[in-house]
Amino acid sequence: MESQVAAQLDSLGVKYSYESIKLGYEKPTSLHHYTPDFILPNGLIIEAKGRFVTADRQKHKLIKEQHPDKDIRFVFSNPATKIGKKSKTTYADWCGKYGFKFSKGLIPTAWLSEQVQTSRVLQTLAVKK
Repeated sequence: MESQVAAQLDSLGVKYSYESIKLGYEKPTSLHHYTPDFILPNGLIIEAKGRFVTADRQKHKLIKEQHPDKDIRFVFSNPATKIGKKSKTTYADWCGKYGFKFSKGLIPTAWLSEQVQTSRVLQTLAVKK
């Protein structure tokens, strides 16, 4: 099709340039929602994970970037599990790299009494059962 248009412009003596500039644009992002597993009265967000698949890891990196005021922590059934068959990285390693606290099996009791800076919205949600 481009050659037909170029031929037309040429036959009419119209000067033009072809694919001579690049314009940047951003694709609109889609909005997603995250529903935490548990919200403690002190505002900590707890995610209980058996499997921690790629989509989960990507999601939590985005949530941390977009909500840096939220303290999200993981409780893994086994934090020594590798993130992939060919990977040496464990769930624990991944958490360390991206600044997430984690535990094995249960929520550490120290987390329950920790003072956490959170929004009133989370504290309101935490008291609902």
